[in-house]
Amino acid sequence: MAHHNELGKIGEQLAADYLSEQGYAIRSRNFFYDKAEIDIIAQIDNILVIVEVKTRNSDYFGDPQDFITKGKIKLLVKAANEYVISNDLDVEVRFDVISVLKNNSTEKIEHFKNAFYHF
Repeated sequence: MAHHNELGKIGEQLAADYLSEQGYAIRSRNFFYDKAEIDIIAQIDNILVIVEVKTRNSDYFGDPQDFITKGKIKLLVKAANEYVISNDLDVEVRFDVISVLKNNSTEKIEHFKNAFYHF
């Protein structure tokens, strides 16, 4: 497995652990629909939280959350809609980003709630 794939898996695990520690229930990880993947689907109270995890080993080129494109947002919304419909959920949906900066000397997690709006 390529190093960036391993780093991504580590970041997703750190994000899932962080969310669990904050009281979120992890409903699904790596949910695929069409061409979209949702890294983590969590829930807290009656809010379904769609989480995009961005992991980098350096912030030299910018913050990890800055690399989410409009196209990626559209795909996340499409996949989230499918998840809600296929699971017959009656919940509010929120889109969050968790930024993970992980290298030999640093491990930093930032949680951006309502990181973007889907309309």
